[in-house]
Amino acid sequence: MSDRSYFAREEDTDNCAGCSKKFSYSVWKHHCRSCGEIFCDECSQHRKPVPERGIRHSVRVCNMCFQDVKKKRIDDSSSVYLSERDIVLKESNREIMESMKRLYKAKIYPLEQKYKFDFFMSSMNDGDFDSRPMVLLLGQYSVGKTSFIRHILERDFPGCRIGPEPTTDRFVAISYGDTERVVPGNAAAVDVNRPFIGLGKFGTAFLNRFEISEVPSPLLDTMILVDTPGVLSGEKQRLERGYDFEGSVRWFAERADRILLLFDAHKLDISDEFKRVISVLKGHDDKVKVVLNKADQVDNQQLMRVYGALMWSLGKVVKTPEVVRVYMGSFWDEPLNMKGAGLADLFEREKDDLLADLRALQRGSALRKVNEMVKRARLVKGHALLIEHLRAQLPIFGKEKKQKKLTADLENQMQLVMRAHNVAPGDFPDLKRSQLFLETYALTEFSELNHRLIDIIDNVLARDIPKILDTIQEKQVANEKAAVDENLAANPFETASGAPLSAWIIDSTAKAKYDNMFYTLNPVGNPPKVSGGAARPIMVQSGLPVEALKKIWDLSDIDKDGYLDQDEFSLAMYLIYECRTRGAKSLPDTLPPQYIPPSKRAAGGPKDDIFAPGGSVSGVESSSEQYVEYSGGASSQNLYPQTSGQY
Repeated sequence: MSDRSYFAREEDTDNCAGCSKKFSYSVWKHHCRSCGEIFCDECSQHRKPVPERGIRHSVRVCNMCFQDVKKKRIDDSSSVYLSERDIVLKESNREIMESMKRLYKAKIYPLEQKYKFDFFMSSMNDGDFDSRPMVLLLGQYSVGKTSFIRHILERDFPGCRIGPEPTTDRFVAISYGDTERVVPGNAAAVDVNRPFIGLGKFGTAFLNRFEISEVPSPLLDTMILVDTPGVLSGEKQRLERGYDFEGSVRWFAERADRILLLFDAHKLDISDEFKRVISVLKGHDDKVKVVLNKADQVDNQQLMRVYGALMWSLGKVVKTPEVVRVYMGSFWDEPLNMKGAGLADLFEREKDDLLADLRALQRGSALRKVNEMVKRARLVKGHALLIEHLRAQLPIFGKEKKQKKLTADLENQMQLVMRAHNVAPGDFPDLKRSQLFLETYALTEFSELNHRLIDIIDNVLARDIPKILDTIQEKQVANEKAAVDENLAANPFETASGAPLSAWIIDSTAKAKYDNMFYTLNPVGNPPKVSGGAARPIMVQSGLPVEALKKIWDLSDIDKDGYLDQDEFSLAMYLIYECRTRGAKSLPDTLPPQYIPPSKRAAGGPKDDIFAPGGSVSGVESSSEQYVEYSGGASSQNLYPQTSGQY
């Protein structure tokens, strides 16, 4: 008899973990022998051995485990530039998210559905769990939101328009893609593999003002950036946008991992519309950071005054006792203004801190999604108890009049529920939105509360969520231990610049990975080498600017013969990895000693660069012929052929 301690308890489960269907005499419960969750017959139609559970014969498993989703390797093309630790981290996050999906569908969604909780928060789909961390940018028009995105990506993106007037008139989600293209909002809102299905509730008027811009950028491999229309001020804010702007901001804020409020050093006033936008961020205060852009346009003394004025303005609209973190700098590609040139070091450190914060989102992504799930479960429970409390007070006659009276007295009714069920004040949806809910729906539409559903939510918070948190902790410890084991042979007190010449910066694990890639390119000759025509496609996949790839080729082609042998190719892949991690500016002008392969010390020769303007190698077209200048006005060339921009 195999161990069944990992099985979910039948008495705690009333709904299928795959489709949320309610179990009954005709809808039977079936345990998946792989993950242990309970499914209906339609969601567990397959059989296979489960050797990791000690089961060698074919047994019933759920559809997700049959497809082996948990053990699926990262398959996007950018993964060739990820370290093994990064790939393991992504896989562990994916496994945790599969558990979260089952938990939500089986135990939280049924109560949401019963009490129409989607009025407050859209129901979650698979894309919400599987998506990369999301960064939402908000600010008044012409504060530099689009310039900020272009600056940190180090390249243009489709749909990028920059100007002093309100140029961004739509929501643009900039995400990773193998090629540049634009996905229209109506198409994105029906794609189950994307986290934007919930936007369909805002209607066609909004979806016509929403699009996805896909770019092969290294930074986007770990996050999604959301550019928003500039918040209007003065007479402009009276204009009708045609859709619920504040509601759409609320939707993105619920799913964002980080919210950046951008301010211009010369535009510190907060318009009425911006105040309303900031107010919808209530409950997400831990996600909010502030960026003071164009800080180089004022001198040191003025910057001190600007910073103080900004904090005073924020204190009147951001109702938190903690001080919001403010990043100061000039986030665009132009040189610093002479007024702020004296603070160049400060601005550079602020930029590094901001980028470090954004890159860290991937490492804590699973933990933040668990945290959001806990908040959601508490709100669902509080909402259900409140509706049941109000419904029980309805008389036989005069129900509508009584409901209006209860709506007006809702704050006191919440207090009664808090005392009766030991619910915290923050576990109810917003008071004003709850009153709007009662104005929209009649209490008679809701049946009597089955308190078993509340018990299931309590079990989720008391047992299931802590179990997932323990799994996250175990995987983090294992990942950190692997990082320590990789460096056991190295002297922890020796700097890279002081490393002995015999030590190569590329370790054996990375070398083996790059060697496998090398031989997939069909090298020729003795010793085997790859030509520029063979190496270029895989280098272009990195999404780095062509100037950076040109420099990487120069540095890697140590013997200057226009080809890369096995060690030179490994060096090129490592430099691409470093460049994707730390930015294009991190590339050295000359190779440090520890970067030079032991087989290449003191090498030299003629130069032939496939990334030089107009240059070509072995049938590779010149960049001016094969690639086109992007219309966004940037000086750098586009690494990818033009596409139709259609989905």
